Amino acid sequence: MTDTCIEGPAGPVVAVVGPTATGKSDLAVAIARRLGGEIVNADSMQLYRGMDIGTAKLAPDERGGIRHHLLDIWPLTKSAAVAEYQTLARAQIADLHSRGVIPILVGGSGLYLRGTLDRLDFPGESPEIRTRLAAELDALGVAAMHGRLAGLDPVAAENILPSNSRRVVRALEVIELTGRPFVATMPPFESIYRTVEIGLDRDDLDDRVERRVELMMAAGFLDEVRGLLAEGLAASPTAAKALGYQQLLAVLDGDRVVGDLDDAVAQTVRGTKRFVRRQRSWFRRDPRIRWLDGADPDLVAGAMAEIEAVLGLR
Repeated sequence: MTDTCIEGPAGPVVAVVGPTATGKSDLAVAIARRLGGEIVNADSMQLYRGMDIGTAKLAPDERGGIRHHLLDIWPLTKSAAVAEYQTLARAQIADLHSRGVIPILVGGSGLYLRGTLDRLDFPGESPEIRTRLAAELDALGVAAMHGRLAGLDPVAAENILPSNSRRVVRALEVIELTGRPFVATMPPFESIYRTVEIGLDRDDLDDRVERRVELMMAAGFLDEVRGLLAEGLAASPTAAKALGYQQLLAVLDGDRVVGDLDDAVAQTVRGTKRFVRRQRSWFRRDPRIRWLDGADPDLVAGAMAEIEAVLGLR
């Protein structure tokens, strides 16, 4: 296992990565407290203001007094832009380094993490190609378009939810622009920082996903979605497709529940479990990640040992 840094900023970065519901946020807070670090969010949906319960965003009183960055920075109406996130995240890391603070990058959005840590230049855009693909999406449906992607780039299709029409169209656009599979635009696993990546996984993740969705509903997830309707959630090109939000939107008509709420919850659980499998597939390809059991009672000590070994901190 190697922890490679290529030419570029040499400051240290700790990244806590892995599937959803493994305990990344709590571990990141514990690490930050021990290192005097600050946290940089790398969860694409936690960038959106108001999406709190359904994204498992830590409440201010759960953050252990640690400063968190790149939370609640985008309105719901904004389309996700990983290239823009890359610029923001690297600027935030540079600011922390300038203050002698170790950034703790945390999240389960694999492309956002790699875009921050590695030398990844995002392909350009073609409004003409995208408009044509969007028309085909309307005519054929997202399932057919995802099937087309699977034929052209099986690895990309495996890592993009079949219901995520925006990412499916973007992947097809990149393939047409570059003449290569979408994943061929990925760089080698080499960080531009002195990075240690801690990966979390656990055997009881299916049970934790079910319990998490139950707790979200008990905490007022449906009311959160209702409240975000006035902010433009239903028309959002990205936020409306988020797990849980998409399913609850489908049963709401303003303040009224007009669909099968129990079925929406069950769909959310199933969709999240499928998402976990895709996250595992993505992260397991990265040989730099040092995997730990999220259920280990000595998890924090184990993570600190890995960090100290790589960064030479004692």
